[in-house]
Amino acid sequence: MGIQKFVFCFHNVELILSLGLSLTPVDIKRDSNKEVSFSIGESIRDEDIYIIMQIGSGIVNDKVLELLIMINACKTASARRITAVLPNFPYARQDRKDKSRAPITAKLMADMLTSAGCDHVITMDLHASQIQGFFDVPVDNLYAEPSVVRYIREKLDVNNAIIVSPDAGGAKRAAGLADRLDLNFALIHKERARANEVSRMVLVGDVTGKTCIIVDDMADTCGTLAKAAEVLLENGAKEVIAIVTHGILSGNAIANINKSKLERVVCTNTVPFEEKLKLCPKLDTIDVSGVLAEAIRRLHNGESISFLFRNAPY
Repeated sequence: MGIQKFVFCFHNVELILSLGLSLTPVDIKRDSNKEVSFSIGESIRDEDIYIIMQIGSGIVNDKVLELLIMINACKTASARRITAVLPNFPYARQDRKDKSRAPITAKLMADMLTSAGCDHVITMDLHASQIQGFFDVPVDNLYAEPSVVRYIREKLDVNNAIIVSPDAGGAKRAAGLADRLDLNFALIHKERARANEVSRMVLVGDVTGKTCIIVDDMADTCGTLAKAAEVLLENGAKEVIAIVTHGILSGNAIANINKSKLERVVCTNTVPFEEKLKLCPKLDTIDVSGVLAEAIRRLHNGESISFLFRNAPY
């Protein structure tokens, strides 16, 4: 049995083309008081529904509310199973109570999706894998690492390269990638004066004469990447390239990249940033639509998804 319905796709046309399917007609608009109005243009009774929403840029809260309304609309229209495909899970950084009277918003997101009627979630490179435990429904957390490995092998010279983690939290990610590429890795310890502002960085490891590949799960304002590049070059690095999964690129990110000493910043297309590509010649893209499409196909046909944890389909 083939996949039956795709209710909505936000920007990720490549994913739909990978599956060879068309979108279900929908009507989504804003009323005069800015409330969301949504309707589905055909029957979805007893169908498997996949709602694809790229959240992470622009007005995040509006997109989250639209997603919840879509899910609930499908639920009340008697859909059999509703899967939310969220390449970048919103509020993933708020996954713990890191100070007094702070919310755990990632848990709230999980509760809202479940309450709206979501039966399954597909996402990629969660900020913390433990977020899967916030849900009462199955969550498939895919990894960008296989696609990143392919990009590095095809586009970069790995003979004199080293993998670098920009903080202690990403050490495991950097070590895993370094093992797959048979490279050494270094670590940068950073101290923050306040949120999104790094005050001091200390390098642990030898990068003299090497091409440094910084790997991270998310790039927001890119201040950390710019400062990390300076630290690495001051310690004798040949050049610095950054590869991140979710290129949110908010605020002054483009300006920070353009004036930084980074040779290149590579992001997957989990977050749409086509307009920003035109403004920044240092940006490059890794297409992960094939990974998400294959995950959807395997999920629908009852096949194992763990194959995708180590392999990236073409």
